[in-house]
Amino acid sequence: MDFTLTEFEGELLDLGRTYAEREIAAVAARAWHEERCPTEVLRGLGELGLLGPLVPEKWGGIGSSTVGYVALLEALAAVDPSVAAAWQAHSTIGSLPLLLFGNDDQREKWLRPLAEGRKLGAFGLTEPGAGSDVRSLRTKAVRVADGWVLTGQKAFISNAGTDMSFGVTVLARTGEDAAGKARFGSFIVEQGTAGYTLGPKLRGIGWKGLDTRDLFFDDAWVPDSQVVGEPGGGLGQFLSALEVGRISIAALSLGTAAGAMRMALAYARQHEAFGTPISGFQAIQFKLADMATEIEAATQLVYHAAWLKQRGSPFKKEAAMAKLYASELCMRATTKAVQLHGGYGYTTEYPVERMMRDAKICEIGEGTSEIQRVVIARQLLGSLID
Repeated sequence: MDFTLTEFEGELLDLGRTYAEREIAAVAARAWHEERCPTEVLRGLGELGLLGPLVPEKWGGIGSSTVGYVALLEALAAVDPSVAAAWQAHSTIGSLPLLLFGNDDQREKWLRPLAEGRKLGAFGLTEPGAGSDVRSLRTKAVRVADGWVLTGQKAFISNAGTDMSFGVTVLARTGEDAAGKARFGSFIVEQGTAGYTLGPKLRGIGWKGLDTRDLFFDDAWVPDSQVVGEPGGGLGQFLSALEVGRISIAALSLGTAAGAMRMALAYARQHEAFGTPISGFQAIQFKLADMATEIEAATQLVYHAAWLKQRGSPFKKEAAMAKLYASELCMRATTKAVQLHGGYGYTTEYPVERMMRDAKICEIGEGTSEIQRVVIARQLLGSLID
């Protein structure tokens, strides 16, 4: 395995890391406490050419490898997980369906502005009664003479309600096949479409800088030109993008854990107890050693999955393993970091408490830990449990 970045990818990583440490860090705490998505820094990333990491240059992106993308995501998450979450949702499920399954006209009209950083992408999958159980989706798309009419509700959708959002690509039920199984299609719904409305920004315990809300479709009409791929093939399209999304959440978890550990290291070196820096106490050293060891293990899992994806090898099991381990590590590492800060870790004076709150969603989003274990077991056992 070779996780080495190309010279170009290394330059992009340096560029992104510098921007994160100077610009994103300066607004992260304020935006988090205001519960506002700081689109000004996302636009800044776009101006640097960093909002189209997985999109080829032909369509306005930078054509980074999966490993290069993961490295950049990890660097952003170490500074602000909320901005990193918006960036990864835009870069994967917000953009990849258009890249992989859209036609050239759709790529030019909708993908290029996303890749060039002029617009922010979103994908509508989850519903109030359907998350991991995708086949239970109830949002419907009904064929009419000149297009499709969408009716239903989506829940927990990121990036659809900012002043930078283009709209949303929605997965909706289009009917049934000959065997009675539900068929789904992907539909582009632009901001301002009649019958398409947005609920208020949801308030969570973490990722407060990420715009997440419910979306409502009340006979929202879209023309045939806004169907992505074959009208019955939307589920397969989404699932192919979701596997990359699992690697993304794994990388985001890894970066969050690494950022919390850096904060813990800095605090341990500076804070004194009994007349000496607490970094000299074995109890503190053991916490740091455990965090570092688990972060290294997660790094190998995450980059291995990215490397497999990059070279075209099967990676479904490895992506699930990386997402499972890295997300649960993230919760452990950020909790240890807060504990190491003592009473100060429980206040908003230090950013480590934000990291711990941001960590929890990593065990839920893009497939819960329980779902990852199901995926891994099925990959191991195959048809025995299918």
